[in-house]
Parts: sequence; structure tokens; C-alpha cells
Amino acid sequence: MPNVHIVTDSCATFVNKHITRQYPVTIVPSTIVIDGKSYREGVDITNDEAIRLIDASGKPPQIIPPSVDDFVRAYASISQNFDAIVSVHASREMYPMWGKARIAAQQITGHSQIDVIDTQTLCAAQGMLINVGLRAMKDGADFDTIVREIRGAVDRVYVMYYVENPRFLLQNNIMSKSHVVLGTMLGVKPFLAVEEGQLIAVEKVTNTTQALEHMVDFALEFITLEDSAIVQHQVQPTEQTRALQDRFSIEFPGQVFAHTLYAPSLAAIVGVDATGVIVLEEEDPDSPGDHDFD
Repeated sequence: MPNVHIVTDSCATFVNKHITRQYPVTIVPSTIVIDGKSYREGVDITNDEAIRLIDASGKPPQIIPPSVDDFVRAYASISQNFDAIVSVHASREMYPMWGKARIAAQQITGHSQIDVIDTQTLCAAQGMLINVGLRAMKDGADFDTIVREIRGAVDRVYVMYYVENPRFLLQNNIMSKSHVVLGTMLGVKPFLAVEEGQLIAVEKVTNTTQALEHMVDFALEFITLEDSAIVQHQVQPTEQTRALQDRFSIEFPGQVFAHTLYAPSLAAIVGVDATGVIVLEEEDPDSPGDHDFD
């Protein structure tokens, strides 16, 4: 395995809960403020505990991202034992970790080689891209190849969220007040997608059955999947998640749609009662291999 370490922020979530113990991955935590009390995300409070507190609070928490100094300290410590660092972060359109990590990386010049990547997404989709890098690492890929594999996968990750209650979407200016009021009157629920790094409302449905069918149809747009997951707001699988897994087992035989709890940093945007489907489309072997990136 190459002497490369992956750094990310606590927006990322993983189906494998032990990833930081099994692989060279460091998560630099954000601080989450709920009703005036501060917690380091994933350190002082679990995602499950945080979501329950956010639900009880009824309003979006404040997310304070890691500082430049936090990233500098992480990079400096890791560079003592690793030759290179791939720093993989939530969309710069939603949170500022990518920009802070880039500034920190410039201060470590001359130590480990560092590449900072904007995943243009967050949560389990961000974790999925990190897994792409880990698979390349396990295959013995060098630093440049690991970076190229992750960057190449960014445009192959697709996300769809179904949100039961739009109040956080209103407070985060993802939906207008008029749309929320009209939707509430008509009993419709919003669907969100990630496009160009931003969460945007793209569809509406009137009941859970329609929502599940819509998420199945979304996944069926892709012929072959490299990875997939369902994100939800609690540890144990919800009724909606079980229904999705049953459908996906028929539509995608052999493909595992494991479920995972989503991060408080996502809950701060979409609320505490969302369900999401994330897919990583398999790479087209005939597609060009070279890409231009920031």
C-alpha cells in the first residue's frame, strides 16, 4: 500500500463505521452548536445523539467548520509518517472546509505532498468518494493515480433526498416561503438533488409511496453501479429504507444498498426526517481519462 493518508471533514459519513481504525483516514471535526451548547461533530457527540438533539430543538444547528490551524495541525502530524496526503472535503458551495484546507496545505509546503479535493457533495456521497481513493490505495496506486481516481469519480456520484418536513429548507433558503406554504397546503413533499455542488429542490410528491417509487426510478437511470447507499435519520433501518432495500434487491441483484445515518451537518440543511439514495455510477471504460480540475 502506498504511503498516502486521506484527510476529510466530519461532513463525511461511511457505511463502514470503523474506517479510521482500519485505513489511513483522519477526520477533522466541525463544531456543532445546538441550543447554545457546542460539540465536536463525531467526537463529543455521536451523529445519532446530535440528530435527536436537533429534532428536540426544532431549529437548524450552527456548524462551525474546522479552522485553517486545525488542518495545519492535522497535516503536520500526518506528514511525520506519510509521504503524501489527499484531503477530501464537502462541497465548497455548502461548507467552507475545502477553502480552509487549501490554505492550510500551502503552509505545509516542503513536507508531505498534499492535494485538496472538492467533492461537490457531502455526507455518504463524500464518504463514497473517499472509498474510491482507498480502493485505489489497496490496489497499490501511487499518489497521482489516487487523486485522479477520486477526482474522476466526482462527476459519477448522484444524490436524491426526500424530505418530510421542509422547515429547515426554508430557513436555509433552499425553498422559498411561498413554495413551502403552498406545498404544506397541498400536502406535497420536496425532493432534493445535488447539482454543481448545491442542494436544490427538483421534484415534489404527495405521499411516501410516490417518494419510494421516485427514488427507485432515480436509481434505475443508471445501468451499472460501482457503489450505492441509503441515508436516513436514525440508526436502525426505517420502514422506508427497508422498502427501498427490498425493491433494490430485485432491480439490482447482487448490488448492496447498505444504510447509514446521515451527518448532523446534513441535518442542519435538510432537517431530521430525510431519506436519501446515493449512487456511484460505474466508470465508462470508453470515456476520456483526462480531466481538467481546479
